[in-house]
Amino acid sequence: MENALTITNLVKTYRTGLTAVDGLTFHIPAGTFYGLLGPNGAGKSTTISCITGISMPTSGSIEVFGIDAVKDYKEARRRVGLSPQEFNIDFFGKVYDTLYFVAGYYGLNEKQRTTRASEVIERFGLSKYAYTPFHQLSGGFKRRVALARALVHDPDFLILDEPTAGVDVEQRHELWKYLQELNRAGKTILLTSHYLEEVEKLCSHVGIINKGKLCLEDTKDNLITDGKTLEEVYLTATKGEASDRVAT
Repeated sequence: MENALTITNLVKTYRTGLTAVDGLTFHIPAGTFYGLLGPNGAGKSTTISCITGISMPTSGSIEVFGIDAVKDYKEARRRVGLSPQEFNIDFFGKVYDTLYFVAGYYGLNEKQRTTRASEVIERFGLSKYAYTPFHQLSGGFKRRVALARALVHDPDFLILDEPTAGVDVEQRHELWKYLQELNRAGKTILLTSHYLEEVEKLCSHVGIINKGKLCLEDTKDNLITDGKTLEEVYLTATKGEASDRVAT
């Protein structure tokens, strides 16, 4: 089976001397819903930044569907949709304009941009807010826009960094349903979340990292055998300790 993501011996050391990711190796088969867990500062967001070209790896390799994510950044990046933990969207930009612009960034022509922007706006229940400035939206609708932006170019691999943070229960369940539909349709999803019940519900595979290293990885079903919860497995794997690192 083809891998959507292959990370081999990834190291990221910042100028301060902090090694946020330390020899990380794992892969995600295409079509998998993969949960990446770890305490604050464990290296999750740094790993995502390296995958998406926001940060340059110190050493090691990253491949997206066999494409070198450093040497062939543009080609690899077209295959990825990113919904980051922090909002990095023009706060004064209108929802439709933001999606239309991002679709163009990924090479869609004018007709495709118009079609895709309209499709994701409708799918995420944003029609009423299509011409509303981003900063006027509630937290839940801001999350919807971030996810719509990640999907506007119809990527094969979706990376979601805390996608339901600040979202109410009803909207969270709506997003869960949609993410499950995307995965069943063949999209590979990498999810980070501090809501362990979210990962337990959605993901088929789970990797747990701490202090920049992978400390446990398996299928979800194998991890929660004998009546164990994912929370119990997680606490055991990380020894119940939050990382003392300040960078993620």
